[in-house]
Amino acid sequence: METQLVAEMPGSAAEIDLSAAVDIGFGVVPGLVWAYRIRDDGSAQSLPIEAPIGSRRDGWLWLHINLADARAAEWLRTADLPPPALAMMLSRDRHQQLHATESCIYGIFADFVKQIEGSADDVGHLRFVMTERLLVSSRHHALTSVDAAREAIAQGVRRPSHVAALLELIVEHLGDGIDRLVDKLGADLDEIENRIAAGNCQAERPSLSRVRHTGAGLHRQLTGLRALFHRLERDGTDALPPPLRLAASKLAQRLDGLDHDIVELRHRAHLLQEEIAAATAEATNRNLHALAILTALFLPPTLVTGVFGMNTKGLPFTDMEEAFLWAAGLMVASAVAVYLVMRQMGIFRH
Repeated sequence: METQLVAEMPGSAAEIDLSAAVDIGFGVVPGLVWAYRIRDDGSAQSLPIEAPIGSRRDGWLWLHINLADARAAEWLRTADLPPPALAMMLSRDRHQQLHATESCIYGIFADFVKQIEGSADDVGHLRFVMTERLLVSSRHHALTSVDAAREAIAQGVRRPSHVAALLELIVEHLGDGIDRLVDKLGADLDEIENRIAAGNCQAERPSLSRVRHTGAGLHRQLTGLRALFHRLERDGTDALPPPLRLAASKLAQRLDGLDHDIVELRHRAHLLQEEIAAATAEATNRNLHALAILTALFLPPTLVTGVFGMNTKGLPFTDMEEAFLWAAGLMVASAVAVYLVMRQMGIFRH
């Protein structure tokens, strides 16, 4: 995946303070999936999505929007968002990115699509803009990690002390989802390896291909995300307000560990693929060896039948009543002679 991180200089258009939007209130937000007011102690208060979002100054807000609703896009265009952040929120970009200014952070993270039966392998994208007192996140499909973060703060399991802590929580749940998927792929590889050891190679090709395809997708996803946090760690967050300072180093280390596990998993899958290829080549060689032996054994009898099938004078056994038996015996004898020669050469020992 293509990655991008931009650090913009003070005075740019992207430096607009979004906290003013909280001061004047948002009104009714169309396409709102959920809204939470996070108090200063980290406790979360769920806000009704049909009611206007107030302008209280205590704590900060998390608004999560469904971009599949056309009204949500129209509302975003009227919101007091920096033009680059607005363009990113409304775009169809699929590459992961993270932009940091002195007043806000915005970007796109990949996440797993959430289905009724649980998380799927399909990848969606979470778009977000956050300031000191506001996090606006959006998506086109229900996402697993952001929903897990919502459940954690709604149940009081996690109490984010500032807005960056909530984004960190989402990334942590993304890592947990990848970790669970890697464990599942590892268990699948264990089963595939056992069946290959039992000699069932050809039937495991589709399963192994699925594991390799999923592993490659996870590696691309993590490579992009790791690059973003490593660059943020290198550039530093000291210029950002304390509520916007992401723990880039901690997140990067977690993602590095996950990517290492995926690389190991892909290496195992590659070795199993080579083992299947070697077993297939060995089976092909055995079949070719048997075919070569049969061809060599039947070649002399074929020559004998060809000779006696010639319409020429002077053929042997033409005046004998037992000519067929003599010809058949000659064919058998030629095949036996070739067999003895091949056995003497040690061909049957291969």
